[in-house]
Amino acid sequence: MVGNNSFKVGIYIRLSRDDGNIESDSIVSQRSLLNQYIKENNYNLIDEYVDDGFTGTNFERPSFKRMIKDIELGRINMIITKDMSRLGRDYIGTGELIEKYFPNNNVRYIAINDGIDTFIDNTSNDIAPFKAIMNDMYAKDISKKVKSSLHTRMKDGLYVSGRCPFGYMKDPNNKNHLVINEKQAETVRLIFDLALKGNTYHSIAQYLTDKKIKTPASYYNYVWNTKSIKGNTLSQEKGIWFDTTIRSILINQIYVGDTVQGKTKKINYKLKKTVKNNPKDYIIVENTHDAIIDRDTFNYVQTILPKNVKRPEKKRFYLLDGLLYCGDCKHRIIIRYQNKTRRSYTTCDYYRTYSKYHVCTTHTNNYEILEKVILEQIEEVCKKYLDKNKIKDSLGNITFEDNILKITKQIESLELTNNKLTQNLDKTYMDMLKGIIDEEQYLRISENLKQEIENNKLDIDNFQNEKINENTIDNKKIEKYIDEFLSLEKPTRELIINLVEKIYIYQDKKVDIIFTFKNVT
Repeated sequence: MVGNNSFKVGIYIRLSRDDGNIESDSIVSQRSLLNQYIKENNYNLIDEYVDDGFTGTNFERPSFKRMIKDIELGRINMIITKDMSRLGRDYIGTGELIEKYFPNNNVRYIAINDGIDTFIDNTSNDIAPFKAIMNDMYAKDISKKVKSSLHTRMKDGLYVSGRCPFGYMKDPNNKNHLVINEKQAETVRLIFDLALKGNTYHSIAQYLTDKKIKTPASYYNYVWNTKSIKGNTLSQEKGIWFDTTIRSILINQIYVGDTVQGKTKKINYKLKKTVKNNPKDYIIVENTHDAIIDRDTFNYVQTILPKNVKRPEKKRFYLLDGLLYCGDCKHRIIIRYQNKTRRSYTTCDYYRTYSKYHVCTTHTNNYEILEKVILEQIEEVCKKYLDKNKIKDSLGNITFEDNILKITKQIESLELTNNKLTQNLDKTYMDMLKGIIDEEQYLRISENLKQEIENNKLDIDNFQNEKINENTIDNKKIEKYIDEFLSLEKPTRELIINLVEKIYIYQDKKVDIIFTFKNVT
């Protein structure tokens, strides 16, 4: 039999937060037990590997990985733990180590309290797989209890996340309660104010960056990667604002004083990876802390976000940009300036991107003429709205729809479009296989299709949020906006987006204007 002195021993010690309250599992206790065992058996201790505060359900632990590296370098050929659960609680991974990895690398493994020694043929070794399963079940049970406890606290309105949302900080007297961080809250209010004026995510982000206003990441000592920002040498202290940051702030219900938690969940107790929950499964408790944004303002911002979300930044300003949609395919109508004619024209973006597939038609219009016609129609409706006796009169091509019904139709339309886009994606792949298009063309077309699908998913999310926060402008606000609109020779974009939800342009030149007013009967 091989002598004990021939073994180069590494002792492995692990303690997770879940079992940290058990004295016998403490780091000190494990170290003492293992060192005593080595002394009694006259083993040659080479190194000690300690993972303090790491779960046993996965093997992404720094000292464990160092131990594996030392095995492969030949520094150690024997591992000793207090019991199998210290090595790991994932029965598949632990079984792979004991049954395959250690034998393949000629490593002897001993779990003292479980009586396991892979160099000795005994009954304890035979039941090792069952012990691994029991350890796994224990970890699963602990995970369920922790999750249940967190859900209970969330439903009680207690804030349980580690990091506070931008604009808030934890109450010094109660870590589960939020209080306003006034300096950050000023920025939040500015962002909502800019959104109310019809600015896009990008233009708001650019404005804040230009003004060198600190980003949320700057407060958390996180450094944005600025390599992709051409020629931008802004200090890391101030940071760069991104569109996604602006959007996350504008749609976050936390700012009206409600605690919104449970937005994500882990795939299972063994993985750190999380997935997004359906908004209807969020845990929302109202009025748990002071609001930064009043509820009416927040709800109204949700109704105008889809109008600005994908408006590109252009050198030329168009009053109706972002409000125009194709009446036939329901995709956006874009506006382009032609240097040759020195005029601006509209075209269906879906047609422009996928003209090869004949999914729609051009919908070309002279923008200047179109804008004039639409403003005249808006003016006509505004005048009739102020005259309560005429409001029931026929309004020709001007369409009013109930907000919820309208949003539902838009979601259904986008989902239908995504199904068609997915079919086109499959068809494009088949075209490449048949040699109709080459690989370069396939990659270009498929990337465009995938981007369109993602954009539509973003629109669907926006509409879902709008549906949840559906809130119409009250009569006094409508009359205020209408009075301002009628008093100006050229209305502002802010006024337009307060009065108009969407404008549908059809190939036959018909125009349908969807107003923000409630359904008129």
